[in-house]
Amino acid sequence: MACVMDGNGRWAAQRSLPRTSGHRAAETTVIDIIEAARAAGVEWLSLYAFSTENWRRPSAEVDFLMHLVRRVVRKHAPLLHARGIRCRFLGATDPRIPQSLARDFADLMTLTSNSRGMTLTVAFDHGGRRDIVEAARSLIHSGIPADAVTEQTFAAHLPFPDTPDVDLVIRTSGEQRISNFMLWQVAYAEWVFPPVLWPDFRAPHFLQCLHTYQQRERRFGGVLPNQNGEP
Repeated sequence: MACVMDGNGRWAAQRSLPRTSGHRAAETTVIDIIEAARAAGVEWLSLYAFSTENWRRPSAEVDFLMHLVRRVVRKHAPLLHARGIRCRFLGATDPRIPQSLARDFADLMTLTSNSRGMTLTVAFDHGGRRDIVEAARSLIHSGIPADAVTEQTFAAHLPFPDTPDVDLVIRTSGEQRISNFMLWQVAYAEWVFPPVLWPDFRAPHFLQCLHTYQQRERRFGGVLPNQNGEP
């Protein structure tokens, strides 16, 4: 499963608050959804926190986000460790990321590296296109002949290649865009677009999205058993 955590700015605007207030309010949702996913038996959860395009935002907002994420990581690291959640950060390569935050990312990954519960991947400074380009570069550098390149060998050069394909993506706020998120992994994902803004999104909304997913027919371009004709 994956979540595009959208709507923080609109949540704040509706309350005549600065955008930073929406980001701050999102912390409660993040922890609530992690707990809800774990309780529901979700084994892999990815959260889209900061994209490669988000660097275009005003510098004051970007600085706020860097400090907020660092505080959240430090505050909740003991809880994540206690819950047996393995944590990863997808992206996080831009030199503009403060070194202190990069160290906190590395420390949390080390702390939880032996956890065997749910795997939580936080996409931070992430771009799906960049991941694909870097995988292609890695393939070329490895010297694999062109006729030996398959989907499997290509995927093996992506970051965290053991990450399974995403089954369900939830994008809050009602917006219906992919936004350069895990482009390879979401190729056959089901998408749900609840109109709820991320700071107001809670476990019952999450479970409703799971229920919606369970009603979908997953054909992967084929035809389900006992069906005739074209899908």
